[in-house]
Amino acid sequence: MTATEPAPPPTATPTPQNRVRRHLTVRGAVQGVGFRPFVYTLAEEHGLTGWVTNDADGVVTEVEGPAAAVDAFTAAIGTRAPPLAVVESVEPHPVPALNDGSGFTIRPSASAGTGRTLIPPDTATCDACLTELADPADRRHRHPFITCTHCGPRFTVVTGLPYDRPRTTMAGFPMCPDCAREYADPADRRFHAQPIACPACGPRLTLRRGPEDPGALHGREALAEARRLLAAGAVVAVKGIGGYHLACDAGDPAAVRTLRKRKNRGGKPFAVLADSLETVRRLARVDEAERDLLTGPRKPVVLLRRHASPSADVAPGVAPGSPDLGVMLPYTALHRLLLGLPGDPPGPPVLVMTSGNRSGEPIVTDDAEALARLDGLADAWLQHDRPIHVPCDDSVVRICAGAELPVRRSRGYAPLPLALPLPVHPALAVGGDLKNTFCAADDRYAWLSAHVGDMDDLATLTAFAKATAHLTGLTTVTPSLLIADRHPGYRSTQWARRTAEARGLPLRQVQHHHAHVASTMAEHGLDGTAPVIGVAFDGTGYGDDGAVWGGEVLIADYDGFRRFAHLRYVPLPGGDAAVRNPYRMALSHLRAAGVPWSDRLPCAAVAPPGERRLLGRQLERGLNCVPTSSMGRLFDAVSSLAGICHRVEYEAEAAMRLESAALDDNGRGRPYRFILGAEPGGPETPLIADPSPVLAAAAADVLGGAPAPVVARRFHRAVTGLVRDVCAAARQRTGIATVALTGGVFCNALLTEGCSAGLEEDGFTVLRHRKVPPNDGGLALGQLMVAARTKE
Repeated sequence: MTATEPAPPPTATPTPQNRVRRHLTVRGAVQGVGFRPFVYTLAEEHGLTGWVTNDADGVVTEVEGPAAAVDAFTAAIGTRAPPLAVVESVEPHPVPALNDGSGFTIRPSASAGTGRTLIPPDTATCDACLTELADPADRRHRHPFITCTHCGPRFTVVTGLPYDRPRTTMAGFPMCPDCAREYADPADRRFHAQPIACPACGPRLTLRRGPEDPGALHGREALAEARRLLAAGAVVAVKGIGGYHLACDAGDPAAVRTLRKRKNRGGKPFAVLADSLETVRRLARVDEAERDLLTGPRKPVVLLRRHASPSADVAPGVAPGSPDLGVMLPYTALHRLLLGLPGDPPGPPVLVMTSGNRSGEPIVTDDAEALARLDGLADAWLQHDRPIHVPCDDSVVRICAGAELPVRRSRGYAPLPLALPLPVHPALAVGGDLKNTFCAADDRYAWLSAHVGDMDDLATLTAFAKATAHLTGLTTVTPSLLIADRHPGYRSTQWARRTAEARGLPLRQVQHHHAHVASTMAEHGLDGTAPVIGVAFDGTGYGDDGAVWGGEVLIADYDGFRRFAHLRYVPLPGGDAAVRNPYRMALSHLRAAGVPWSDRLPCAAVAPPGERRLLGRQLERGLNCVPTSSMGRLFDAVSSLAGICHRVEYEAEAAMRLESAALDDNGRGRPYRFILGAEPGGPETPLIADPSPVLAAAAADVLGGAPAPVVARRFHRAVTGLVRDVCAAARQRTGIATVALTGGVFCNALLTEGCSAGLEEDGFTVLRHRKVPPNDGGLALGQLMVAARTKE
């Protein structure tokens, strides 16, 4: 149009004949993420009238206006969603136009409904909120509970659905006029942000020195005193989003020793909280993928390779003997304030931040319980008065061969669902007894719980029962089936049996390593029509023959498995005693390999003479010696044989230290070799991987003066070679060219990277865990797929 041309006439007001109205149901993680404000703004942008609300299905909206504008709105609602939203589906349906011209409104949430929506996980404080936190002119300056529609707690504060403030643990904090105005303003970032709060109306910090402390401090004074205590070497229990942490100055050796001793932590590494990415780079190597994990909205603990030269910011006692350091950046405003804002008095740039519990117990969430259970561990308690509805520990991940490898899937991930390749009956799979997570599922979705822990005490079992009720309630899954491991002694299995009997439900039990393989298949979307070669290496799994399995190669689909190969059985002398004392496994393996127990071998030298004699008779007579094919126990044995670790203080310590030693060798030497052969019995008889030559060669190296890193690296390369050889044999017999690597042993990055590279070089498609852990934290997903699939 030129300057002399007349302007077009204004658009005529649409008549009922050229207006349309559309009803849309948006399903997914769409509550608690600012979705209704987003819909409101989108409708205003397109000049539409109508309404939006939450209900049990998700977010429901009706819009009315010109057909082209309604079409544009429908296309944008799923593609321009808020950053924390996960849109699974948008279902539009035409409805009669009303032509009411009443504008667009946000309606109160509907409490009725039979559908299902998804609650997002807790998310790290966003950059916009952090900017306000540090701005002296902002009314939320230094507010520890700053949040908006794009960040903050969700899963741990939700008490019911639909997601609205009355159904969160913020229900007891009435909004002040300023917060209420922001909450009602469609142009505000906190429009309908349910955890909205400020210093005038939100939760408040309290610092106590003990259960009966008469001089408790509050607010900014409490925070300032907590910072002073940490700088002075104290241990402070800090209440976070999903539970308590125990914190101390990571650079203070005495403080670290004190915390380790009080918590009875042994030598298990602590995770640390660093004040910035620059500080993290002083501690460890950080590649682009690791940086993205550290700084992204989930902010898990990331396992990083430490620099050879130690940093003064982290005392040697934080992660003794480990090549990795578990590091996270602040994911709450309280963390940021503990580490300090510009202008604050100097404080530690790195804090130890470990779960607030005694060894073997679940993380503490209740304030009174924290004062009691953490008494003797903490010097002070930094608390707040917002309840934690469900515990949620920190997630732990690492980058392995360029991809994310979950070690513990919890905060930031749970309870986002996993899409299933096949529909399932409504079911609850209870997982295992170590690193327990459970799984609720229905149709095409599975919801894995946050990390529960090891099921070895009453407190954990109680936490497990409460967490199952919470997750099934949020997901509206009413199980028609319970699923558990076949191990008769597992507490999770016993709980499932009692619960199934009480509710009149069937119970199905799934073999441990079959579940591991099925878990890998499920997260990669395999429908089970084609079997895979499943390499399942771990420490302990109940075998179908009553033995302790753990070095298994299975030909498996969801319907069943065939044991194609396994490590040769050796005695597990004394059961748990052999797990706690790797030198016992080393001596058992040496005896099975025909290698004498020379006093010059570290594993023999460390065993008291009387115990060695008793152990020899025990192995000779088979007394209290369950046979095991465990790869995890073989790693323990070689760790002790090489003189690296003879007694363990935490699970997988010997294997982790063996991996650490292997990283110190360049790996150019000749690898050890297993013997792979068939036992009599026909083509269906499993192949046996005999580690005797590995043990003999390793013992010869040790006696010849070879350093531990050489032995460790040659052993890792031997296991990699075994995996390649067994998979080649399986492909030759079956034609299968897809391999699933699973089980806790594959938390070992050196082994996983070596096996993946070798198998891909051999032409295999390799499936590795990227969404759920390879250890027992991913077991429930596999149990579910084996036992609960809908059979057409």
